[in-house]
Amino acid sequence: MMKKILGAVTLAAAALTSGHAFAHGAPVANHGGIVQAVGETWLELVVKGDQVELYLQDDGDDMPSAEVTGKVTLVTEAGRKEFALKPAGGNKLEAKAPGVAKVGKVLALLTMADKKTRVSTTFDIK
Repeated sequence: MMKKILGAVTLAAAALTSGHAFAHGAPVANHGGIVQAVGETWLELVVKGDQVELYLQDDGDDMPSAEVTGKVTLVTEAGRKEFALKPAGGNKLEAKAPGVAKVGKVLALLTMADKKTRVSTTFDIK
């Protein structure tokens, strides 16, 4: 009897933990960029020449960019250069960032629509 109870408890614990671990899914690059997950916020960085596009998702669902503000910082051997991100419709922010294709790192700092939550991450450009 004790083995059955222990087995049931173990099975229930495994189901609860595994369900929790996979509840949010994995970030996916829907636009061919680099994805970083910051909590439940997913950021996808796409570099097109001197243009930076940053797509926002909340646990896989598009997050409107209209009220989001932020910047990207290019980290180079010569120093850092900052560029303001502007809403570009839907879940996209963009910035003109000359030299972005040649840097090693891009830092992104966003202030979300509630004006309180800040999200930041680093993208390694290869």
